[in-house]
Amino acid sequence: MEFDINVVNSENDQNILDRFDANYSELKLLSRIKLPSKIRRVGLTFNARPDDNIPESDNVSLEYDEPETIFAIRDALQSGGYDVVLLEADQDFMEKLKQNQVDFVFNIAEGIQGESRESHIPAMLEMMGIPYTGSGVLSQAISLSKTRTKEILTYYKIPTPKYQSFSNSTEKLEKKFKYPVIIKPDAEGSSVGITNGSVVLNEKHLRQQVEKVIQTFPGPALAEEFCSGREFTVGIIGNNPPKVLPIIEVTFDHLPSNMVKMDSYESKWIFDTIDNVNDPLRCPAKITPKLKQIIENIAIKTYTVLGCVDLCRIDIRLNKRGIPNVLEVNALPGLNPNPSFHSRFPYACAKAGISYDQMILTVFQAGLDRYRKKNM
Repeated sequence: MEFDINVVNSENDQNILDRFDANYSELKLLSRIKLPSKIRRVGLTFNARPDDNIPESDNVSLEYDEPETIFAIRDALQSGGYDVVLLEADQDFMEKLKQNQVDFVFNIAEGIQGESRESHIPAMLEMMGIPYTGSGVLSQAISLSKTRTKEILTYYKIPTPKYQSFSNSTEKLEKKFKYPVIIKPDAEGSSVGITNGSVVLNEKHLRQQVEKVIQTFPGPALAEEFCSGREFTVGIIGNNPPKVLPIIEVTFDHLPSNMVKMDSYESKWIFDTIDNVNDPLRCPAKITPKLKQIIENIAIKTYTVLGCVDLCRIDIRLNKRGIPNVLEVNALPGLNPNPSFHSRFPYACAKAGISYDQMILTVFQAGLDRYRKKNM
């Protein structure tokens, strides 16, 4: 049945139409978020890590930020002359947002639950008409899903390892694959769910690992061609044009000999501790000018086609033929200020001569400029 806006069947229908007519011009204006003429009060949206002893099974909390990070960002914003309000992104977030009138938000919130959790806070901010730093709702949702990211990369002919999504462990591995294959959760970050056992060499092991991932994490399991070459991570900051930070090579000399050489959960969270004297990061990476140019071009194109803004970090690894392949896109990269923590985005900024406070204010300014351009 086709809806006819001219036919009113009840008093309630008329009230709805009256409100629609009265608010139509306002709704059109709200389709574009307005930037206040002067930014005075900034909200810092975050999820706080409960403690330092988080089991791998607590896949969401592991990505939350330490108080050290939250306070460092607050202090950096205050150094820029802004009044900062801390807004924890929990179930009461909308009420906090209404109670604390903020002009702009610096967002580092990972979200609480679900396959699109990183997009929840951006969605609520957009609904309330509040501008914020970082990638938007769609980009955050897509980049959290490794499968959806790879579909877009493949469409734009950006190299990424062969892949297959599994909704159950009885599905057959496509013939295009050759072992070894790596099995990953589709929608996790910080190497959660990627362990030494994730690299499989036969069908039996593959089925076991797929089943483990599906039972442990929301969403499907992703099977991916295992790239065994050198691994890099590339930070990008700003817009128009975005700036590529010094490329980091992730090395694996700190891993025991029986561990697969990859940036796994064990590599990040067990063997690379703040007490570890062997820094696994090499920055800038010692690579040829040609390889550097190729990696930078791939990173910028990835940043662009996924609609990322303000900041991002992209993981890239060489395959056995030496071709750089995009593994993962981190539209919400970690910003831990402690150099010993080896948080990759601040690490690359430091190597570029950008202090922590400068990094935060640069990201913030990039967001401001982006909204100003939209409002012109």
